[in-house]
Amino acid sequence: MSVNTRLIAATPDDVWNVLADGWLYPLWVVGATRMRDVDATWPDKGSRIHHSVGVWPLLIDDHTEVLEVVPGRSITLKARAWPIGEAKVDIRLSDVGAQTEVVITEDAIAGPGVLVPEPFKGLSLKWRNTETLRRLAFVVEGRHKARRSAPRRETEES
Repeated sequence: MSVNTRLIAATPDDVWNVLADGWLYPLWVVGATRMRDVDATWPDKGSRIHHSVGVWPLLIDDHTEVLEVVPGRSITLKARAWPIGEAKVDIRLSDVGAQTEVVITEDAIAGPGVLVPEPFKGLSLKWRNTETLRRLAFVVEGRHKARRSAPRRETEES
């Protein structure tokens, strides 16, 4: 199992808006290559995003399903990439002043990954999720910065 934490310079709502947009998944999840479809109800419990993992031409088409969700605060996912396996991924958001602490906990739950000895599995997941959180921060903070610096439009009433 791996637990990674990162502070992101944005509100939990800003972070949640990225997590809740399934089409952005390959921008921040290491290994996800492309999106094929996103359920209209994403990120509701039971909804799925349909993605590919790997490097072309060696792509695996599979999906990730929401197991639990507290909108704006947490999401628990079952990420699949068979025949590699499945992982349970828990993402939690907490206010820390004007920032958000994001904690990702991940563990292999099915497939060959469960056979990997814990020290090796934990280390590889730690490295992967360090980069995943870095990418998530780039997306969230970039969108947050762009929104703050966008010129204000005058309304018709002005």
